[in-house]
Amino acid sequence: MELSKTLLSAISLICLCSGNLFAQNFDAIKRYKVNYSLAAKGDEKLLAIRSFINNNQKYLLLVNTQTLNTKVDLADNYSLNNLEYGNVLAIFKNTVYIKSLEEAAEKDIQLQNAGIDHSIPNEKGIALTIDLCPSHKDLDRIIFQSVFDEFKKIEQPAPLAVSVSGKWILKHQNDLSWLKNLVEKKELNITWVNHSYNHEVNNLPLAENFLLASGTNLDIEVLENEKLMLKNGLVPSVFFRFPGLVSDKTIVQKIEQYGLIPIGSDAWLAKGQQPNAGSIVLIHGNGNEEIGVKDFIQLLKNKQADVQNKQWLLFDLRQGLEKEF
Repeated sequence: MELSKTLLSAISLICLCSGNLFAQNFDAIKRYKVNYSLAAKGDEKLLAIRSFINNNQKYLLLVNTQTLNTKVDLADNYSLNNLEYGNVLAIFKNTVYIKSLEEAAEKDIQLQNAGIDHSIPNEKGIALTIDLCPSHKDLDRIIFQSVFDEFKKIEQPAPLAVSVSGKWILKHQNDLSWLKNLVEKKELNITWVNHSYNHEVNNLPLAENFLLASGTNLDIEVLENEKLMLKNGLVPSVFFRFPGLVSDKTIVQKIEQYGLIPIGSDAWLAKGQQPNAGSIVLIHGNGNEEIGVKDFIQLLKNKQADVQNKQWLLFDLRQGLEKEF
């Protein structure tokens, strides 16, 4: 027996009210766009950075400008005041969100590693980021399992950030389901970072490569990837990682106008960069960086005693920036 549309709508609203948003089916996203507004509900004041329609209902991607947490909710649940990007910078100038955008912009002239590359000052530990660029190889599941095994008695769920590209998502549905299951079981707490839709690489110099390549459409790279993330049950964070860590001043400014904070790294393990206290560590988990994976597993072994004594921990990117500002 088929359920009526009215009953299906009621079930959807129940799911929303219970916080289980992704029981919703986001396969019918339309008019997905950058749309800034102050979203108020009681004492809660959030910043909406996206709006879209799904099954004739309007949704918002919302940011808590102090904690940097994001969520998706029905627009009708909020009183909205539309804003221009300049207004956002002014109204929220004293928040962690705007201060993070400003810090990221300080390194915007760098060809590689623009954005925030170090977090959690004066803390013992790292922020772990794992990039999933397009690849025909399977996910390096050993990375995620090793994190859980090492930290399960100290930090559960253990926090880390995963940068996903659209073409990786499309070709690795089983691996993505496995990662989502780890989150559902509260073994890991994953911050999902936009890593562009296509992640194109060519043989040209860096200044003409990755997102700097001629003909790049940023709306596709940024917004289509977010749509794909939503369709696959991932809540996009406020962070963006440039493919290859390659950018220039113009593209950094454009990414920030999407409301996204560029994240670099001061410890790309495969390049021999060693992490310090508060480092944002980068490894690739897409099967293409054997050296980086081995180095990370060895790092965990070397820090085993410190982990057990809570002298070396994993930090959430969002919490690190909240502490900094």
